[in-house]
Amino acid sequence: MDQLAGRRLAIEIACALPARQTIVAVTVSPGTTAREAVRASGIGVRFPEIDVESAQLGIWGDTVADDHRVADGDRIEVYRPLATDPRAARRERAALGGTMGPEG
Repeated sequence: MDQLAGRRLAIEIACALPARQTIVAVTVSPGTTAREAVRASGIGVRFPEIDVESAQLGIWGDTVADDHRVADGDRIEVYRPLATDPRAARRERAALGGTMGPEG
């Protein structure tokens, strides 16, 4: 008999916007991919402004591919698009003589 038959993995899906954030606990079958787990969590209903089909995903701060197989205890993070490219923002600040410190 397959040792994984009937076994479930306990994972979390985390999503955040500047004004609100949530972590949803879900259980999935072994072999579930990161993208499948995000879909199953219903996080897209709670955050309709984030496209869960194309959003970058990560596990504990490391980006992962859509087809990454989740493991028990994983926290999948759904990353929202950046409002501004950080490199472009630094170039703009530098061009204006700004700094990244409290005075800039």
